[in-house]
Amino acid sequence: MTSPSHAQSRTRRKVVFASWIGTTIEYYDNAAYGLAASVVFAPLFFPSTNPVVGTLLSLGSFGVGFVARPVGALVFGHFGDRIGRKGTLMVTLITMGIATFCIGLLPTYDSIGIMAPILLMVCRIFQGISVGGEYGGAVLMTVEHTDQAKRGFFGALVNSGATAGLVLANVAFLAVFSLPDDIMLGWAWRIPFLFSAVLVVIGIFVRRAVDESPDFVQAKAEGELAKVPIVEAVRTSWRPMILIAFAILATGVAFTMGSVYSVTYGTSALGLDKDTMIAVLLPAAVYVLITIPLWGMLGDQIGARRLFLLSAASLIVLPFIWFALTDTREYWLMLLGLCLLFTGHSANYSVVPALFSDAFPPAVRYSAMSIGFTVGLIFGNACAPAISAYLLDVTGGSTAIALYMGINAAIAMTAGFFLRPARKGNAPTSGDEAIPASGSRPASVAPVVLPARDAQPSPCSDRIFEAEGGSA
Repeated sequence: MTSPSHAQSRTRRKVVFASWIGTTIEYYDNAAYGLAASVVFAPLFFPSTNPVVGTLLSLGSFGVGFVARPVGALVFGHFGDRIGRKGTLMVTLITMGIATFCIGLLPTYDSIGIMAPILLMVCRIFQGISVGGEYGGAVLMTVEHTDQAKRGFFGALVNSGATAGLVLANVAFLAVFSLPDDIMLGWAWRIPFLFSAVLVVIGIFVRRAVDESPDFVQAKAEGELAKVPIVEAVRTSWRPMILIAFAILATGVAFTMGSVYSVTYGTSALGLDKDTMIAVLLPAAVYVLITIPLWGMLGDQIGARRLFLLSAASLIVLPFIWFALTDTREYWLMLLGLCLLFTGHSANYSVVPALFSDAFPPAVRYSAMSIGFTVGLIFGNACAPAISAYLLDVTGGSTAIALYMGINAAIAMTAGFFLRPARKGNAPTSGDEAIPASGSRPASVAPVVLPARDAQPSPCSDRIFEAEGGSA
């Protein structure tokens, strides 16, 4: 006879794998668009007498996805808080799969004229909407199925799926980009997008087998579900929503700078070829993939909030070290510098699921967390490369860029300091006193310091990264 603890452990493993593979597929599709936008889409969908203009328009279409993410957070967050996490995540996965598969079937500008870039943009918008609804739901399905003492580790596993998707997309496009231009631009570029259909079928099969989130089931049974979750979230949880939008800046900017802007900086400021920069980025990405779960385990040991604050503080300093080592133009020193930067990112990003999810009550958690997170990505991930390019042009050096990154990290650290758990009836995972989701405490209620649970020991090629704006 199977013991209850064994059954719970098996259920948790299924949920974590389903969340991980779904996140991997979503970010594979997202990264595939970014990679194609950096090389393929300009001549096929945005022809121009000036190739630079075509490239800018192509990459601009990639940025539209970031703007669409809060829409996805709003729409899917509503249904995730009303009808459940499981069904909503099935829809986000299918939506992304259809949008990506359709990109692989689109006729080009030469065939249908202006309708080609319009249809491409529509597909990209639906990709962004899907990603906006995916992350929050995948994180919540995992942490809400997991014991308080292990939420750092299992939440970090889900976060590693974003990096896994990025690496998988790079592998898929490596063979495509190695082909002659006439073959690559003729039909081969479509293969990675069409291949997404296979991945989505696998993801649907895996996600069908998991149970609904126990936190959502309990909230529904107790009649706590809000009729309009986003309205209730803004009314009761506006403060933590704002705080997590600022708190994500450190890791978002760090990863985007390392995975996107580093290629531009290496080629334009240092005169290095893009192949060299890619040779630095690929092993660094694998390093992130491996270390994120390890940092999550440490978060369970010392506390998610403590690790978040320490890693955010490290990201105030690490950009200066990264640029100093990159400026040497020595491969191993450049790789060391990027791995150091990604160390701060990995440590910070690993505890985001555990820390951010605890800031909201279950009834509005999907909506509130998703919206705060995606809004933060716009101001962090989406804007960082352009701001850095401007600072390099104005100052001619990296110091101003490192200072910009450090300021974002300081803002995130400050926001993380004020972020507090709001879990109804549970001890907070960060070791701080629990306060209402709105951030205020009734005057008649004396503060009660609760014991920390997550502080207890647990039982337990040039086209590669340029266009992907972060896994965050």
